[in-house]
Amino acid sequence: MRPAPLRAGDLVAVVAPSSPFEHVIVWKGLSFLRERYRLRFDRGLFTRTHYLAGSDARRRDELARALEDPDVKAIIAARGGYGAGRFVHEMPWEALRQRPRWIVGFSDITALHVEAQRVGVMSLHASHVTALGWCDRTARAKIVAALEEPFAPRRFDALETWAPGDAEGTLFGGNLAILHACAAAGRLHVPDGSIIFIEDVTERPYRLDRMLAGLLVGGHFKSARGFVVGELTDCTPGPDGATAHRVLRELLEPLGVPVVAGFPSGHGRRNEPLVLGGRARIRAAATGVVELG
Repeated sequence: MRPAPLRAGDLVAVVAPSSPFEHVIVWKGLSFLRERYRLRFDRGLFTRTHYLAGSDARRRDELARALEDPDVKAIIAARGGYGAGRFVHEMPWEALRQRPRWIVGFSDITALHVEAQRVGVMSLHASHVTALGWCDRTARAKIVAALEEPFAPRRFDALETWAPGDAEGTLFGGNLAILHACAAAGRLHVPDGSIIFIEDVTERPYRLDRMLAGLLVGGHFKSARGFVVGELTDCTPGPDGATAHRVLRELLEPLGVPVVAGFPSGHGRRNEPLVLGGRARIRAAATGVVELG
């Protein structure tokens, strides 16, 4: 199901289901959003409990209220990090299915994207409010465009081809570590015929190997039509010289489906928005092409 595109003046809920953040930067992001939308957030948003944005109860209740509020048109995460996986199974996801609205974020927010697609609702893999506090005008404009014209066609050229071929399917995925955690919790439901997108940050190659191999051996991607590898930010080589790209390529290249890498989405500065649940096409030859929308 497609949530309605946002319009100026729509109500947007800002939530912090994961880690805390720098208040000054988030206030800058909130100020930008306020120029176009009405915002709703609780002062508890700014709470800190160790590496989490407050207690599980605070974060759980905040997200549940946003999901159940019939006036909210989009739910944007203040930041990713850690912790959303503690309570996603307790959320009123049926309310999202009954009244689709955009869930926006990435990194740890992958856990929310997985649940949204489980109930058949598209979501937006895109920058958090934190990023809106420091990114440039061009990046901010991309977020607004993604919210208000989410299905506009986009094409990305000159990507690296790891395995040739053409494929089309439903875009699914996000942060590899969170996808692996969702599978371990029994919450990962991958639609048949998906194009799988993965990215990650500060993971050693052997850990990426373990996570992706576990998902593949577990059969979670058995019906995938292709793979798009995004940014692998600060995934430094191990002492043996193995790189993140080499390890993932060794696992994905033999699968018999097209694979492209170097897609500009993830924990880097660009982080192109992606409609998860939307259509994606891969054209992988001498170089790779990804078409969205």
